[in-house]
Amino acid sequence: MNVNLQSLRSLQRLCGAGWRRLSSMQGGSMNVFDRRMKRKQKKWASSLPDSAKYDYLKNEVGGRLADRIYDVSRTFPLALDVGCGKSHIAEYLSKDVVGRLFLTDISDSSLRKNKDCEIPTHSVQADEEFLPFKENTFDLVFSSMSMHWINDLPGALRQIHQVLKPDGVFIGAMLGGDTLYELRCSLQLAELEREGGFAPHISPYTAVTDLGNLLGQAGFNMLTVDVDEVQVHYPCILEVMTDLQGMGESNCAWNRKSLLHRDTILSAAAIYKEMYGSEDGSVPATFQILYTIGWKPHKSQAKPAKRGSANVSFADLSKTG
Repeated sequence: MNVNLQSLRSLQRLCGAGWRRLSSMQGGSMNVFDRRMKRKQKKWASSLPDSAKYDYLKNEVGGRLADRIYDVSRTFPLALDVGCGKSHIAEYLSKDVVGRLFLTDISDSSLRKNKDCEIPTHSVQADEEFLPFKENTFDLVFSSMSMHWINDLPGALRQIHQVLKPDGVFIGAMLGGDTLYELRCSLQLAELEREGGFAPHISPYTAVTDLGNLLGQAGFNMLTVDVDEVQVHYPCILEVMTDLQGMGESNCAWNRKSLLHRDTILSAAAIYKEMYGSEDGSVPATFQILYTIGWKPHKSQAKPAKRGSANVSFADLSKTG
């Protein structure tokens, strides 16, 4: 290779982080993703004879999101799973917590492979950006590993807010901006070396600093945003890319490059191992998961105290007790 290790580490700092921020997105929605391509990718992935072996990441995140639902400590007579895929959350929930569940996904083939659960379910093929439900319908809306493919994320959050009943809660999990930074860096550096420039091969993801603002703009209050990481080890870069396809998580951005040259892939594999490889020869792939919780306002909810209403100053706190 013509790029030495010191140069690689310098370039890593430039291209390792996510390259799209959703900030306030004022002036209309963005058109980053080819939604028809994403439907085709999910349909292809769900049609694989061994598709279940690629569910490990979505099952893991679905279980962690289910834990957050249990943490709310209330029952939900009617719930909605937005972008359910093969239903990676419902299997972790009991009918004592969720009475009935509507499942929606852009791919009808994914809906047909929904996993069995004890909750009565109803499947509806629907785009996450166009929810076909009336206002004030659901007590709970949740979504896992789907919303990072939405073009109009602010609009989708507003629709979720709309279909929730007052005092209803939205709990979501989506990929964040540092996801697959190892793969992104390796591909970009390999293309830079072999082809004299690079194109985006990894989807742009949402920055964690934007989510709170987006939820607030959609009308939610009592917000919670936290970050988790799941790191998976693979034999080499080819297995990383194969599993992403099997998950239905391949890039569908309009500006994606459809072809990778063989020499570029070989170079990327060498860079990946050089920069990130473990002692056992495997390479890690990091998935940053952004978890969000937001409530639709209701008069019964606790209100923050009015500004200036405190009767103890911070300077006097050390004197109390």
